[in-house]
Amino acid sequence: MSMTTSSTFRSGARTAVRLVRGAALAAVLAGALSACGFHLRGEGGNYTLPFASLYVGLPDGSPLAIDLKRNIRANGHTTVARAAKDADASIEVLTDPEKTRTKTILSLNSNGRVRQYLLSYNIVFRVVDKAGTELLPATPINLSRPIDFNETQLLAKEQEEALLYKDMQTDLVQQMMRRMAAIKPAAAAPAAPEAAPANPAAPAVPITQ
Repeated sequence: MSMTTSSTFRSGARTAVRLVRGAALAAVLAGALSACGFHLRGEGGNYTLPFASLYVGLPDGSPLAIDLKRNIRANGHTTVARAAKDADASIEVLTDPEKTRTKTILSLNSNGRVRQYLLSYNIVFRVVDKAGTELLPATPINLSRPIDFNETQLLAKEQEEALLYKDMQTDLVQQMMRRMAAIKPAAAAPAAPEAAPANPAAPAVPITQ
């Protein structure tokens, strides 16, 4: 075996080992998140919403919309309306976390290279009824997760980042459901009691001699 062939073989072997380690790390991470409640958090909380129907003001293909609609249907008391005009209440998303999520540097190592990033996932939403009356004022929910960075494990770190964003989305939906379940729509004003009819004049009693 020539030196070139041997060097190529060793390089390929090292690459294969790194890929296997990256895949193993991703599997361990997924298992750890699952054990911590990653899969359960989206399914474990059942909240009774005070609406017969609810409209979600997000694009149908939005991952957040899909997760939110699934949770709304799971409570068994509320249907998801296809249009705001057909719903008892509407969720208006003022800040879409799919468009505003961020990844910022959290810390550097001694060589000035990134050691940790901070992932952020935020939403501002409100709930209104058919008449546009605000049932839940503009409500912010801000979530963040730190993630260690290692440039030798880029694939594994990308997978870990995706899992953490999914974890935050699941957490976000549960917090939205909890806030909506606490809404107390104004009850219809009770009807005024009918006035009692006036007593008719007492009939004259004949006087007998």
